[in-house]
Amino acid sequence: MPARPLNATAASLLGFLHEGPLSGWDLVATAQERIGDFWSLTQSQVYRELSSMAADGLVEAQERGRRDRRPFAITDAGREAFAVWVSREPEPEAIRFPLLLTIMFGRYLPPGRLAAIVARHREVHAARLATYEQIEAELPSGAADAEPYAVATLSFGLTYERALLNWFDALPAAVKGEGT
Repeated sequence: MPARPLNATAASLLGFLHEGPLSGWDLVATAQERIGDFWSLTQSQVYRELSSMAADGLVEAQERGRRDRRPFAITDAGREAFAVWVSREPEPEAIRFPLLLTIMFGRYLPPGRLAAIVARHREVHAARLATYEQIEAELPSGAADAEPYAVATLSFGLTYERALLNWFDALPAAVKGEGT
């Protein structure tokens, strides 16, 4: 077992390494593609965690590959640590939504600036919803034949983005810059 409990970033990396060895670069790309919309991690975090996990015996560096990248493989200790982490009760989520902070203090912005910010964020969420809907449409024979864990995550994304768009549409007129 590791000298320290796994954090969510380290655990997510071990989860990806269950599928086979990956370099730090590949782990960053995989994380961005598969969990980037709901969990953020930076390249520096990935390399820092790989170093710590290697020191704890959770991963092993492999022979350097293409572009001199060094893949890492999960060890038996890494699988055990991941199993402990993934079976624990997750902590309640904490909302950290930078737009809400800006809206909270929107009265201090010049006229029209908050409306522009809100409109841009609405566009981002509408585009994200369109992407999720495209992914859903491309599922093999619909959701029935798809991997249930990926479907559950996708379903959350669809529901979340639809709820956000409804929230944007219901914002007070002053926040949206209407009637000012």
